[in-house]
Amino acid sequence: MQEYRNFYIGGQWVAPRAGTDHHVINPSTEEPCAVISLGGQADTDAAVAAAKAALPAWMNTSPADRIAILERICTEYVKRHEDLAQATSMEMGAPIDMARQQQVTSGDWHFEGFIKAAKSFEFERVMDGEDNDVLRYEPIGVVAMITPWNWPQNQIALKLGAAIASGCTMILKPSEESPINAMIFAEVMEAAGVPAGVFNLINGDGVGVGTQLTAHRDVDMVSFTGSSRAGTLISKNAADTLKRVHLELGGKGANIIFADADDKAVKRGVLSVMNNSGQSCNAPTRMLVERARYDAAVQEAAQVATSIVSVGPSDQEGRHIGPVVNQTQYEKIQAMIQTGIDEGARLVAGGTGRPDGLNQGFFVKPTVFADVRNDMAIAQQEIFGPVLSILPFDTEEDAVHMANDTVYGLTNYVQTSDVEKLRRVARQMRSGMVQANGASRAQTAPFGGMKQSGNGREGGKTGIEEFCELKVMSGWNG
Repeated sequence: MQEYRNFYIGGQWVAPRAGTDHHVINPSTEEPCAVISLGGQADTDAAVAAAKAALPAWMNTSPADRIAILERICTEYVKRHEDLAQATSMEMGAPIDMARQQQVTSGDWHFEGFIKAAKSFEFERVMDGEDNDVLRYEPIGVVAMITPWNWPQNQIALKLGAAIASGCTMILKPSEESPINAMIFAEVMEAAGVPAGVFNLINGDGVGVGTQLTAHRDVDMVSFTGSSRAGTLISKNAADTLKRVHLELGGKGANIIFADADDKAVKRGVLSVMNNSGQSCNAPTRMLVERARYDAAVQEAAQVATSIVSVGPSDQEGRHIGPVVNQTQYEKIQAMIQTGIDEGARLVAGGTGRPDGLNQGFFVKPTVFADVRNDMAIAQQEIFGPVLSILPFDTEEDAVHMANDTVYGLTNYVQTSDVEKLRRVARQMRSGMVQANGASRAQTAPFGGMKQSGNGREGGKTGIEEFCELKVMSGWNG
């Protein structure tokens, strides 16, 4: 079993001051695959002190110097692709091909986006129409970055890239469920020559190190990705110090499929839900289908879930989905599937229990419910597993109302060949992002949501701004 007990603080790998052992579980086998240390208050204080000490020099580096470091980070990161993929597959259950092709490459994709954005970002600019006033974007300071287990490289890169570009120093606390890839990230930062104290890593759980960071008086900002429940607790814990809290939380995306949508719309929607074993906050887990196409869509969705989406161990190559991350998530998903059955939704694929032939590991059957009402628990609560709910609608107005009838507002989707209808519906959706007809977001497009899906945005110029304070300097010309 691999051991990763040390932390990266002040440019050095150091033994924990108050550490306790924690076993990382391989979700395909349910067996421990590594051991890490969970830090204590002394470790948190040391990491924050290192970041605070490094801030004055780092925040005064030029944007060009920070861009050069970002470029070196990206280069070193690419060299470690396979190590990152193997770690991710082992610790959170992403099938190895998916880990290589999606999980790991999301990191350099975001680094490249931040490099592009930083090169055109005006950290100091004259106000429009006010030649005597200058706006200056300065780093907010010491940032605590608390990242999730489901897309670990993606979320670390989105926070780390913005922090480097803006001139912040940082402490990364990755999820204790998938910490090994973050340790490799720290090795990447070391190899790239990031100055000591600018980047620090400490492992811990939410109750311990997470709470200590969010309440710490020397932390100026918390950037968190995770559940809405945890986001609420973090906001309350950070309130006494009035630090900035940036939250990327849950979702319950609506995927509106009009009768005139393209032939691949249903299949595309099902595969998107099942990708990463359903463990994506922006998954289109509510498929709203116009009545004229509803019966055919239900039949097709069931066929895709049962004959195209297969399930298997994460170390096997192929286009299957792997296990969910842990026992807690597995039991939650099983309970939600049973709830859907009890509520009277029509089960057309999957169901409770493990798939045939898989008697060990946290594997979930790809599941599809039809005839779902929008007031059912399976239509309102984030399941975070490979479970799709299909709901019929009659009019465009009904579809928009159903899509917005949720506490979440992260990503919604529209499928139609009518461009004017597409734009009309997209404008009415209460979500931070709307994607149409299978289109992907641009590399530097902001990512984030409304309502209980969080606040703030990640990626590109908007993501850099999130890590900055805005200063107005008047009388600039004397």
